[in-house]
Amino acid sequence: SGLPPSGLPPSGLPAGDLPPAPEVGRPDPPKPVATGFAARLIRTIDAGSDQIGRAVPWLLLSLVLIGAFNALARYGGKFIGTDLSSNLYIELQWYLFSGVFLLGGSYTLRHRGHVRVDILYDRLGPRGAAWIDRLGTWLLLIPFCAFMIWASWSPVMHSIELAERSPDPGGLPRYLVKPLIPIGFALLLLQGVAEGLRPRGATIAPAGDEPEAHL
Repeated sequence: SGLPPSGLPPSGLPAGDLPPAPEVGRPDPPKPVATGFAARLIRTIDAGSDQIGRAVPWLLLSLVLIGAFNALARYGGKFIGTDLSSNLYIELQWYLFSGVFLLGGSYTLRHRGHVRVDILYDRLGPRGAAWIDRLGTWLLLIPFCAFMIWASWSPVMHSIELAERSPDPGGLPRYLVKPLIPIGFALLLLQGVAEGLRPRGATIAPAGDEPEAHL
């Protein structure tokens, strides 16, 4: 019968006293889902950052193509005796790089792509890292973005009023690119607010999945 002579199972315990078999492959409990006004605000800001982030690579592609053309034109013009290069192309590269850097910051923060240099961050565990993220966001990131918006506002408005242009021959208008400074930091500030409000250990309810409020 497979039982020892004592009539007990191989474990030496009565059949009714055997511990339950461990469950194999049991999934982790689902994370709580955040709802309410904060969740809707986070979802809206995240969607805006993602939309802008998907557009920024086109600026980067344009930057590479214009840079390659400008280099070929500069060296190719030496062989035909005609200057094919222009300050317009050089400054357009600067403008596109400014757009990539300033407009892509919020997307990078959204997906945690910024370089971290805090030597203590990885040693504090998930809870300590979460506190560093939250305090750093509210005490450093958001105030810095607000200061940059304030500090750049007057020079940008002055540039627009004067219709400022490049001092170099063939250059581009400067007043068209300078507004990217407050715009970029405003986008970064908004994403900072979303990160500061984002609950740790919970997911944001997708649009349409939140329960309707009844009066």
